[in-house]
Amino acid sequence: MNGQISVLLVEDEPVLASIVKESLEKRGFIIHVALNGVEGWSLYKTIKPDVCVVDIMMPRKDGYSLVSEIRIIDGDTPILFLTARSQTDDVLKGFEVGGDDYMKKPFSMEELILRLKALVRRNRTNSATIPLGSEIQIGKYKFRHQLLELLYVSEIALLSQREADLLLLLTQYKNQLLERRVALIKLWGEENPYAARSMDVYITRLRKFFKRDPSIEIVNIRGQGYSLIEKVHSK
Repeated sequence: MNGQISVLLVEDEPVLASIVKESLEKRGFIIHVALNGVEGWSLYKTIKPDVCVVDIMMPRKDGYSLVSEIRIIDGDTPILFLTARSQTDDVLKGFEVGGDDYMKKPFSMEELILRLKALVRRNRTNSATIPLGSEIQIGKYKFRHQLLELLYVSEIALLSQREADLLLLLTQYKNQLLERRVALIKLWGEENPYAARSMDVYITRLRKFFKRDPSIEIVNIRGQGYSLIEKVHSK
């Protein structure tokens, strides 16, 4: 496999974390260690690793909660759970929250290495880029996310990066509820009053862009989030 693999290791046992880090680094991996889920979330947003290795039972924030948050903004990065728990329900919950694989403690370092390489290889093979200039139809408008453009007939409105990212997210949830928490974590990386106010401002701006097409509406669902509604007119 070409290139070094960046690993986020979230493990609250310092001795085990040190052993895994040293063993993987000797084999060419780049290892970033967090000793609890809160540190893991902060480090994840900073480094954007190729693969995550996450312990389940941790202080401050457990592995299930951490992976659930990661999956809000990232559905692709492979995640492997490390667990001392062998109950079927625990394993199933790990998959339900977004895990791709798991290993029970104690584990073989060689097996861990093979599994990490397989997860990363599969993810890189499945990754596909969206062609530059590809269009999303929104009523009478055409939206080009990567070019930050919204077209109405022959007129082009230029969007900011944040406006374009928020509109792309709304299109992915078209005619469904886009929860505020999901949008804030995906776009701002956290949920706080400042980010929430900023998002409200961007929503207001986006509404103005669509004023020429009455079939398009961005609805505020009080206390829950937003929805991009595209009304279908009967002939």
